[in-house]
Amino acid sequence: MKIEILEFISGAGKADGLTVVIDVFRAFSVACYAYDAGAVRIIATSDVQKAFELRKSYKKCVLSGEKDENQIEGFDFGNSPTEMIKTDLKGMTVIQNTTAGTRGLTSVVNAHTLLTGSIVNADAVVRYIKAQNPEKVCLVAMGYRGNTTAEEDIICAEMIRSGLEDKKADFNKRIGDLKYGSGKRFFDPAKLDFSPPTDFFLCTMQNRFNFILKGERRADGNVDLMRIDL
Repeated sequence: MKIEILEFISGAGKADGLTVVIDVFRAFSVACYAYDAGAVRIIATSDVQKAFELRKSYKKCVLSGEKDENQIEGFDFGNSPTEMIKTDLKGMTVIQNTTAGTRGLTSVVNAHTLLTGSIVNADAVVRYIKAQNPEKVCLVAMGYRGNTTAEEDIICAEMIRSGLEDKKADFNKRIGDLKYGSGKRFFDPAKLDFSPPTDFFLCTMQNRFNFILKGERRADGNVDLMRIDL
């Protein structure tokens, strides 16, 4: 199995084989928590207008996402797992749009299998990939805003790679140290409304969920994220 780590929107465009698009802070952590809160469908979109158009097609539907980290005007939720755990989403369709994660998903055009990745379900992703046994795996670390390296996404990619290679590695310290680096924004008093400290801890809970999110490209260019329990 050949494993390649790529980055950013550009990396998503180059990815092929079985591709895992990684966004730890916070898109694909949020998606996991949304399913855990009862959502029955998540649709990832590449832009805000598509999200509003999609909402017209679903009776029980909410919009979740961010622009410049803030909740998008007209959306029901921002990009916060804390919001998800406080909300009953039973029976709801969640339409998600974010700066990096969902744009990365819709930028993948050459993969035969498309997954999302986050620290909260990294082990499940590893087990799913091993069962598929593909010739090639691309791990796309989306980074901050899709164009700047984010340590949390690199860590997640390395966690998945280590698992696929059956190498034992302890990532606890590196994950904990994120609070002093890329995760320090969650502890900024000026950002508590949309980036609370609880988001940091919810996004860095290793292997909290025993399911993966598999992307299925839609005819309209958006991506359905399907929950597969392992």
